[in-house]
Amino acid sequence: MIYGAITNSWREQLPSSTMKELVGQAVEKGAKHIELRQTCLGECESGEGPDWRPNLDGLKEVVQEYPNLTFDLAMALPCLSEKIDPLGDGFQAALAGAKLVGASQPHLRVVDPASFDAAWETPNDIPEAALGLAGLITEANRQGVIMSMENSKQPIRSMAMLIETVRGMVAADAGQGLGLCPDPTNQLRQFPDSDPLAELDALPLDMIKIVHFKQLRGGETHPSVDEGDLDCLKMRDILDAKGYNGAAIMEIPSDDQVFENLESSFQYLSS
Repeated sequence: MIYGAITNSWREQLPSSTMKELVGQAVEKGAKHIELRQTCLGECESGEGPDWRPNLDGLKEVVQEYPNLTFDLAMALPCLSEKIDPLGDGFQAALAGAKLVGASQPHLRVVDPASFDAAWETPNDIPEAALGLAGLITEANRQGVIMSMENSKQPIRSMAMLIETVRGMVAADAGQGLGLCPDPTNQLRQFPDSDPLAELDALPLDMIKIVHFKQLRGGETHPSVDEGDLDCLKMRDILDAKGYNGAAIMEIPSDDQVFENLESSFQYLSS
């Protein structure tokens, strides 16, 4: 796996630092991949909500400064709860940003923050709007971009069912470009009686496009990836056994010691 960081961990540092400086501090602590998350890109973004746009010139400077890193672009997009136009300016701008930062493997991670009444247990439970992913991945595939989906209110198994359903609606090559960003800790927070690691283990490898590590202790957010409510070492071992060799992001909370916490997270998972 390629251990990395996400820019929303740096909310406290953003007002006084440039994106290049913050990426550099993560690199010093051992990060090999950076997830560039909307709302936490400083000078490399503008606008909010549907008016958000990546600053391509700013992102280009960051990527060129760190040629040995890999990057993906992450955005909030209500594509499970609303119909999104694949040719709309917002989605097209996100694809352009993903292509700029992603080099030979552009990757756009999409998170819909919407809440739903219950976990989806059958394909009939999937909202009609969510099937609009078929149009989005078809357009992304046309431009050579893979997509990963996340929704913290749905368990991994339900999101996997969604991906399988949408894959059945599109061409095979486009379908293979659509997958998940599993985050077992999010599921544990939402469904404390569930077994998110078993659901992660059940995922086919080709569905895992990127993963997030984080930790809770007693149900409360912990500042680093360490021992706690989720067995993060077991999560690591499940991914290793599958042969997953993509990015593993430490989605740790913003903190004045965030870079020390990032380094300790890498050390824990490397133990």
